[in-house]
Amino acid sequence: MTTAPSAGTPPGKPVTVLAFDTSTASLAAAVVRDGVVLDTVQSFAERNHSVLIVPEIKRLLADNGLTADGLDAIAVGQGPGSYTGVRIAVSVGKTLAWAWNKPLLGISSLEALAFGAWGSDSAGRSGLGAGQVWVVPAMDARRGQVYTACFAADGAGGWERRDADGIRMAGDWADKLRQEAADDGRVVEILFVGETEPHAEKFQAEPDGGVPVRTLSYAMEAGALGKLAVARFRLGERESVHAFVPNYTQMTEAEVKLAAARRD
Repeated sequence: MTTAPSAGTPPGKPVTVLAFDTSTASLAAAVVRDGVVLDTVQSFAERNHSVLIVPEIKRLLADNGLTADGLDAIAVGQGPGSYTGVRIAVSVGKTLAWAWNKPLLGISSLEALAFGAWGSDSAGRSGLGAGQVWVVPAMDARRGQVYTACFAADGAGGWERRDADGIRMAGDWADKLRQEAADDGRVVEILFVGETEPHAEKFQAEPDGGVPVRTLSYAMEAGALGKLAVARFRLGERESVHAFVPNYTQMTEAEVKLAAARRD
């Protein structure tokens, strides 16, 4: 839950944010000061996220001569993604925000994934003109499903959300986006990013004459999450630390079975 915007931060004051996310196979953490990533960590020891996250945060701060006093806020990937992974980051974020008395910002893990991929050297951002690229993050949710959303980016630095975070059938979702992009008229490309390999065939099955489709395999990195958080911190956005919860998007398998048992 995001609280009502406060007065925000004076434009001239630097804002330093500790940002981290464990919603995917990547344990990603970064220190971001305004639009500059001071340092970043990216570890792929997925089963050790709960063991490594606090030591990695401590090392990241120590390597950059920072303590809690030097931070303006804590930013955490709120999900969706791995059920256990999302819970780890949110729990650590809430604990640090409370212990250090720092504002907490929750950032969509899908938006951070999309924003990071769009800012990467592989995104191919030139030559857009007045057109848009729809950047579509994807995290494999098994059974042909993906955690996904859609964001519109343009050559002038514009970035806006088109579709809410959700879990969708990969093929149906790709078909829907291709049709909407063709009808829109401004879209020059649909770019699927993230865990694209399991669904690449469905993503790239574009009809003749349709909007070009491209996939970009990309791992979560926390610098993008931190940049999004700084912008929202400056707007005065804050989370209620005690009320803040992960965005799981769907029930866990155990919850589905329990709900079914209760209906029987």
